Order: sequence, then structure tokens, then C-alpha cells
Amino acid sequence: MHIVVCIKQVPDSAQIRVHPVTNTIMRQGVPTIVNPYDLFALEEALRLKDEYGARVTVLTMGPPMAEAALRKAISYGADDAVLVTDRIFAGSDTLATSYALAAAIQQISKDITVDLVFTGKQTIDGDTAQVGPGVAKRLEMQLLTYVSKIRSLDTDKQEIVVERRSEGGVQVLKTKIPSLITVLEGNNEMRFATMANMFRAARYPVKIWNKDAAGIEDPTKTGLKGSPTVVSKVFAPTPRATKAEIIQCESNEPKDLSVTLLAKMFTKFPNIEKELLKRSA
Repeated sequence: MHIVVCIKQVPDSAQIRVHPVTNTIMRQGVPTIVNPYDLFALEEALRLKDEYGARVTVLTMGPPMAEAALRKAISYGADDAVLVTDRIFAGSDTLATSYALAAAIQQISKDITVDLVFTGKQTIDGDTAQVGPGVAKRLEMQLLTYVSKIRSLDTDKQEIVVERRSEGGVQVLKTKIPSLITVLEGNNEMRFATMANMFRAARYPVKIWNKDAAGIEDPTKTGLKGSPTVVSKVFAPTPRATKAEIIQCESNEPKDLSVTLLAKMFTKFPNIEKELLKRSA
């Protein structure tokens, strides 16, 4: 069993800056972290490793500094790490990114066949949730999105059963592998790195692939040239001018607090009081 986990090093969402001309994210000088949703996917892959003896390879596409994210994943227990980095990948949208990652996974599969691919449900910098499905489509893998739990995995029958969260509730799905799974947040908790794995991560020779090593056959499908997405405008939300109102009460008793709050609310929004009286009647 060989599992590839796609992770991404993303800018800290509290300090993201956008280039005023190209409308792309400016990463220089901004602190970076491992995409939080990808950590849920990594933990799920490591749990399968613990149970079935799977091999876990982490993969990312990004600048050279993204190597730090891969070493972080190694410290948690991943076996191998591959960094796909080349200047031609700069400015890639979800279409170009899925093309490059799919090509890299095909290269990884030449050594050991890939049975499962895990991704987070989305990244906090793009929030599109499109890369995982895009990779599945290119690799012709079964796609399972918004998975909240893996119920069972039958390595003999090559079948996997998962719980998928949907608008109407929870779906239980069974499919054949190889498949790609996008993992929801909150279904597990990332383990702590062991001291042995931390030392291993520091010494680990991360595989660094350029476009040729990653098997990119058509460079025009990568980077800005291969990105049809056009961002017309990027802007920050307008700060609210209304300040919070402090409501004072004679005592801290719950009854007095609720009466004061309701009286204030009904005074400010009289239609609410009328609607409540109408419904109660």
C-alpha cells in the first residue's frame, strides 16, 4: 500500500499580501505554515500506515523554501518527500497546479505504484477546493471529496469505504482503489512528532524535482501561461465603522441581563417585538 499526500506551504493568512499588478499572492517576507487542512489528510494517511503498514510519500509544488513543510511532514512520520520546484511553475492556478502534481504522482508511481492520494479539502490561500478533483481527473482515479471518516480498507479486494459529508447528511460510499480522497477538518488530530522522527527529518535528503524530473511534457500547461484563471480584482473587506455598544445592567444576574438586553433590542428593532408577539399569538 502506497499513499501520496499532497501538502502545500501557504502564507500565514493573517499576513497575506497581494501583488497590485498581477493579483497573485506575494510570498516574500510573509511567514509560512503547512496548510492546516492538509495536516488532517496527512494524519489520516499515517493512521492507515499504522494499521496496514502503508508507505507514505508527501508531495508539494512550490518554491525552494517549501522544503520546510516537507521536513515537517517527515517529522510526523511520513516516509518520503518530493518537492516539485521550477520557475516555470510560478503563478500557477488550480488547473496548472493539478497538471504538475498529476505528472509528479505519475513519476512517483513508476517506482512504487500509488494506491491512494490524500489532500486537504482546500487551501487557506486559494480556498477553491479544485486541485484535488483536478488531480483525480488527470490520473483517472476514483474521487471521494469531503471525507470525514474512513470506515474500512480491504487491501485484498482493493476497496475502500468512507463517510462523506454532504448537504443532506452523511453518505457512506464504497469504491475501488486507486482513488483520491479530500479530507475534511475535525475528523482527527495531528499527532506529535517523535524525537527520532525529528532527527530523521533534519537529515532527510528531500527529493527536489524540476520540470523535467517531474515528467512535465508540456511546459505551456504550467505557470501563468497554463493558467486561464483571470483575477479581475482583489481587495480587503471594508472595515466596519459601527463600534460595539456597551450595555450596562444593575446586576450580573442572568434574569436582569436578559431583560435589559431584550428591552434594548426591542427599542432598537421594534419590528422584532411585533413579529414575536404575532407568532406567539
